[in-house]
Amino acid sequence: MQTVDLLIENANQIVTLSGPNRPRTKKEMNDLSIIKNGSVAIKNGIIFDVGKNLKYNAEKKIDAKKKIVMPGFVDPHTHLVFSGSREFELDMKLKGYSYMDILKQGGGIFNTVEKTRKASETSLIKESKSRLDAMLRHGTTTCEAKSGYGLNLKDELKILKTQKKLNEIHPVEIVSTFLGAHAVPKDKKTEDYVEIVVNEMLPKVKDYCIFCDVFCEKDVFTIKQSKKILEKGKKLGLIPKIHADEIVDTGGAGLAADIGAISADHLLRSNKKNLKKMAENKITAVLLPGTPFSLMMDEFVNARGVIDIGVPTALATDLNPNCYVENMQFIIQLACYKMNMTPAEALCAATFNAACSIAKQDLVGSIERGKQADILIVDCPSYLFIPYHFGINHVETVIKKGCIFT
Repeated sequence: MQTVDLLIENANQIVTLSGPNRPRTKKEMNDLSIIKNGSVAIKNGIIFDVGKNLKYNAEKKIDAKKKIVMPGFVDPHTHLVFSGSREFELDMKLKGYSYMDILKQGGGIFNTVEKTRKASETSLIKESKSRLDAMLRHGTTTCEAKSGYGLNLKDELKILKTQKKLNEIHPVEIVSTFLGAHAVPKDKKTEDYVEIVVNEMLPKVKDYCIFCDVFCEKDVFTIKQSKKILEKGKKLGLIPKIHADEIVDTGGAGLAADIGAISADHLLRSNKKNLKKMAENKITAVLLPGTPFSLMMDEFVNARGVIDIGVPTALATDLNPNCYVENMQFIIQLACYKMNMTPAEALCAATFNAACSIAKQDLVGSIERGKQADILIVDCPSYLFIPYHFGINHVETVIKKGCIFT
C-alpha cells in the first residue's frame, strides 16, 4: 500500500469543482462535482488522489465526518498593501457626507496615499501580514494584490516589493498587479500623469507584477487614457485588468473585451451590450459586493443577469481601507443575498473562476489530481451552509500546499 503525507477521510461532501480548465459559465457554475463520503490524499504538497474509499498509509489522517472539504478560496481583487485605516469615514457616511465631501475633509484615497508614502517597507509588511493572517484563518489561500496607494514610481515600487516579500514569507500566495493608474495625484494633470505611468512607471515595475490595471471611471481615467495604459502594459508583457463601470457606465466592460483583458472588475453600471461582448470574448467578470455594501449603496450588481448573458463570473473582497474585509465567506453570503447568485455559483466564483481571473487555474481553485493541495475543511454538513449560516467563520482547517493551519 502506498504512503502519502496526509489523508482526509469521511467527508460529507468533497466539493471538487473538477471540470473544464477554463472560466465556467451558466450551468457549469452550478456543477460542483461533489463526491459524498469521500477522501483526499496529499503527497509532497500536491493532491495525489481524490475519490471514495481511498486506501493509503498516511503520515497523518484527518477525519472530516459531518464536514465538507473544498478548495481554498481565491481572492482575485485586493488592495492588500496600505498603511493606516479610515474608520472615521463611517461616521461621516452615516451623517450623509458624500465621497467628495469626505475627500475634501481629509479622507478618501489621498488619506491612504499620504500614509502609505510615509510608511517604511518594514511597517507595510507588518500591517499587511496581519491582513493576510486574517485571510488565511477565513480560508483564503491565494490572492491577487494591487499597488495603487503610491501614485509615484518610488512608492508604487515600494508596494510591489512589499508584496513580493510577503509572498516569500507568508503561506497565502500573492499574485501582483500594477495599479499606478488608481487615481490622479493632486499635483498632476491627468494627461501628464498618464504619460508618467506609461513612460516612467510601467518599464520600471514590469518585473514585479503579472497584471496591469487601471481605474477607468468618470473624473479619473477615460476609456482612451485607460486603453493607452493597458496597451503599453501588454507590450511589456503585463496582462490587462480593468476597474470598469463602478460608478458610471463609461464603457469599461467593452474596453475589457476589446483589449483582451483577463477580467473586468466591479461592473455595477455596465450595459448589456458590453456584457455580451465580455461573454463573447470570455472575459471574466469579477464582482465585488463588499464595495456597494461599504458605500451604503442600495444597488448591487445583478449577478443573475451577468451570468445568464454568459459571462464567466468570479467574486472578490476588494479589500481596501474603504472596504475593509478579508473574509471570502462574507462575500459569498452577500453574493447570494444581494446579487441573486445560487450558493453553487457563489462557491465556484470564489474558487475556480476566481483562479481563472488571475491565471492560476492550472494550480489552484479545484480539488483534482496534480494540483496544489490548497484545501479547506469546513465545519458544515453541506456547502449550502456557508451562505445560510452567516456571520461566523466556518473554516476549521486550512491546508496550503499540504501544510496544515488550524
